[in-house]
Amino acid sequence: MTSAAVRAAVSLAASHGVACTDPVVLKDGSNVIVHLRPAPVVARIAARTALVRPAVASHFARDLSVSAFLATRGVPVVTPSAELPAGPHTHDGFVMSFSTYVPHDPSVELSRPDVLKLLPDLHAELRLYEGDLPTRGPVDDVENTLEYLGGLGVPDLEPFRERHEELLASWDAHHRDVQPLHGDSHYGNVLMTASGPVWLDFEDTWRGPIAWDLACLAGARGKEAAQRAVETYGGGAAPEDVEFHVETRINFGTLWGVLMENS
Repeated sequence: MTSAAVRAAVSLAASHGVACTDPVVLKDGSNVIVHLRPAPVVARIAARTALVRPAVASHFARDLSVSAFLATRGVPVVTPSAELPAGPHTHDGFVMSFSTYVPHDPSVELSRPDVLKLLPDLHAELRLYEGDLPTRGPVDDVENTLEYLGGLGVPDLEPFRERHEELLASWDAHHRDVQPLHGDSHYGNVLMTASGPVWLDFEDTWRGPIAWDLACLAGARGKEAAQRAVETYGGGAAPEDVEFHVETRINFGTLWGVLMENS
């Protein structure tokens, strides 16, 4: 799939006058991320996300919309490409979008506490975003992934279903003070550049409790890790909400691992 995805991105870029002679795959996982060298353009091509997100193009559109909005607010983010229409596009059977390549040091990753300290400013700006956003975020992803894997006949999914139902029964109690979130605010979604950290990947942005974004950075289960995340962030969320969403994220992350093995 990866080589076909790269060919599709190079082909579509060429149709808009953007020449790529040396494509470099930056990431091959949920999506294929490829730098269309020598052009300052990065293509995001839906891979496994397209299997479990029926409206994956809307996720890509959300990433472009939120990024463009934040850029107008002066937030350091990876912006939609100005070299060609950013998309999202469908070409040769692949959904894709194009963003600006940001020179960075891939060997440098911020720590979880470092990213937690960046989040309050990002959340303050995200609160001003008025575009449409989903309200179930990871709930939809879990249910769609279970449906897809069930259709493949993958065994041993029942524990995931049961755990999902358990968590869903407590969802409303931990779903308070909602606002637009990053949605996948781990340190891998911050690039280290010469001028400082730059946020990227707002594909999973949804309207939910900030406890979800903190849970992405808690680093461990339990009350102590949740309390640490809240204190590092600077308050604004109940530790028990963070603890709950850590459990939600673990269930989803483990299930996504099953998807990776079966796709």
